[in-house]
This record gives sequence, C-alpha cells and structure tokens, in this order.
Amino acid sequence: MLIGGAATVLVAGSAAAWALDEYVIDHVEVTDADAYENESGSTGTSLDTTTVVADDDTWSADGTTIKVTKQVIGSGSDQITYFVADLVLTDATVLRTGFAENKFGGNVVENTSSIASSNDAVFAVNGDYYGFRDTGIEIRNGTLFRSEGARQGLVIYQDGRAALYDETSTDADTLLADGAWTTLSFGPGLVADGKAIDGIDDIEIDTNFGNHSIQGQQPRTAIGVLGTNHLAIVVVDGRSDGYSRGATMTELAEIFVGLGATTAYNLDGGGSSTMYFNGSLVNNPLGENRERGTSDSLYIAE
Repeated sequence: MLIGGAATVLVAGSAAAWALDEYVIDHVEVTDADAYENESGSTGTSLDTTTVVADDDTWSADGTTIKVTKQVIGSGSDQITYFVADLVLTDATVLRTGFAENKFGGNVVENTSSIASSNDAVFAVNGDYYGFRDTGIEIRNGTLFRSEGARQGLVIYQDGRAALYDETSTDADTLLADGAWTTLSFGPGLVADGKAIDGIDDIEIDTNFGNHSIQGQQPRTAIGVLGTNHLAIVVVDGRSDGYSRGATMTELAEIFVGLGATTAYNLDGGGSSTMYFNGSLVNNPLGENRERGTSDSLYIAE
C-alpha cells in the first residue's frame, strides 16, 4: 500500500508538472516580434492620421473606416448581445497582429486592451490564441512564425483577398509566395460562398484539454469577408443571464450571412472574446467587464 500510494503521488506529481509546463510556463520562441518582422522584410501600410474623423462609433483616416455597432436579438434568458465592427481598409496590411509582450511563444498572455495600447491601436480584438497550442500555420504581418499545419485556417492576402483553406494540404512558403499577410488558425470556418456551413456545431478543432469542444452557446469572436479590403468582426457576449447567453456556431454563422459575408471564420472565444475601440472596451467579457489574457490581437493603429 505504501508503494501504491507513492506511485499515485508520483503519477499525480508528474501530471501536475506536465500541466504546468504545457499550460502555464512561458515557452518563448521569438523574444522581439517587431524586430523579427523587420528582419524578415515585412512591410505594411501606416495610416496618415493627420485628418482623423471620429465620433463614438466611427473612426476614419486615410481611406480606412471603422464603424462599431451594438446589436441585440431575442429577450430575457434567450437574449444575444453582440458587436459588429465594419472595417473598410486602405489595404489589407492595415489590419495587423500584436503579440502579448511583443513575444511569440506558448503561454505568453496579455489583455487585448494592453496589446492595443502597446501598439497605439484605435481598434483591436482578440486573435486565435495561437499560444495555447503548438500547431497551426501562423503568418502574421507578412512574417512566418509557425509552419506546422493541423486544421482549417483563414488566410488574408496583401491584395485584399481572403479564403478558408486546409493547413494540411498546403505549406507556409506557398502561402507567402502567394502574398499571405495574415493566417489565423482556430476555426472552424463559418460561412463559405455566402452560406452557413453545415455541421459546424459538431466540430471539435483540437483534442487537447480545455479546447476539445467549442459547441454550445458561448461568447464568440469571428471575422468575415464582405468584399476586397472590407471585413466584419463580430464579438458576441455570453454567459450572462438577461444580458447575453452567447451564440452557437450556427447562430454566429447566420449573423455573418445577414451582414452579407461571403466567408467567415471563428476565432478564440469564451473569456477571450474582447473588442476594444477608441480607448475602451466595447463589449462586456463574461458579463464582468473583465478581460482574460490572450496571446495575440488583431488591431488597427492610429
């Protein structure tokens, strides 16, 4: 019995050590993401903000316009509250990625609003939380950070095109050669050819603990394509009785269909779902107005 007890403690200790290493301890792969991008020759459009026009829900400068609206459907315990950011971009490179602490690696996290502040962003949302896993093609700001394909991704090209794609049937070099500016690796795809994709409420994107299932009524963040250099980002609040219950995948897809999206893709959700605009949070994460740290953010700089 003593031996058995010791073995149990050893196993439990090993499991705890594995969990700490996997989900808590930082594993930094790139210590200065900005410098790494500069070394790779990454370039993007910097907006001329000398002629900014802004009010509570709209911001525009140099051909880029951001308009944020709040929408409510249903009522009572069935109410869904969500926010839509309509983004008309000067070009696709205006939408950039900011990394937590300007580092690329596992378990490095920072609030979306803090990442936004560090990058002088007027608008930001959480990204795909790449740091929770070690797979997925991650091209950000025209620079390759990770190349191991594993799931369905979204690619945004520098010429303003965007498409769903299978990470396992292509490679990062091909995507870069075709002009990829940003790839996102979470999913699933929500809308293709203007229609909600069937079966998305049953998809499991990963098998690791904590990310095995994304079904049910949840807070959500997703991105959709309305046209060339015209995107919509939706953040759905959830888990808050009487304010917003969250949305299923199919409900989220139908929101994008209603917006006229030809393509849409799910990003990290739950407590990560955060929209920041004009210096403050737009949504109410988890009904507590409290952010959860994430590994990356999509933003537009002032």
